[in-house]
Order: sequence, then structure tokens, then C-alpha cells
Amino acid sequence: MSNAITVTVPHDLGVEAAKARVSEQLAKMQREYVDKVAHSEVTWAGDVGTVRVTALGQTATAQITVLKDLLRIDVQLPWVLAAISGKLQQFISSNAGDALRIGQAPKNDASAARKTP
Repeated sequence: MSNAITVTVPHDLGVEAAKARVSEQLAKMQREYVDKVAHSEVTWAGDVGTVRVTALGQTATAQITVLKDLLRIDVQLPWVLAAISGKLQQFISSNAGDALRIGQAPKNDASAARKTP
């Protein structure tokens, strides 16, 4: 039995730029969490990435689909991790959003222009 999480993150980067940023974020996370996971791997087939992470004797898998204006992440968690699926969904969403904002200038906000110091 498993628990599924789906996260979608809109973007305006196009497929290649979004895929490059997601790949960069995944590599960064692999480096940062190397001491906390037993095994992690990322493989790409076109614009679909498969992520497999094993920690504490449990394996979670994810499929990342990069579209021209949307990133879709489908995660399969073992039932043991189902209790923390909400926190994992927030973590995944935050990291995906961060990856897609790398090097991106903030958008013009009319309200920011009206703010006084």
C-alpha cells in the first residue's frame, strides 16, 4: 500500500530551461542530503525524470514531468511515510518553486512601486 502526492508548479521558462533548473536543484539536494539517505538516483527519459530515494529502509519514487508552462511531480510514498505526506508535499512544492525561480528577476509589481520607505 502506498500514498500518492501530486504537486504542480506553473512556470514561464519553457521546457529546456525548466528541466535544467530542476536537474540543478535535484543535484543540489543529492549533495545536501547525502548523509541522510541510503541511496538516491535521478534518471531522465526526455522531459520526464524519475527520482528514487531510499532512507530508513523505505523507498519513495517520484516522476517529474516538465511541460512548457508546468512542472508536475507525482510521488509514491510507502505507507510508513503516509503520516508525513503533508509535510513532504510542502517540502517538494517549496523546492520545486525555488528551482524554477533560480536567477529569475522578480516580476514588476505595481503595488511595490507605490510603497514608501
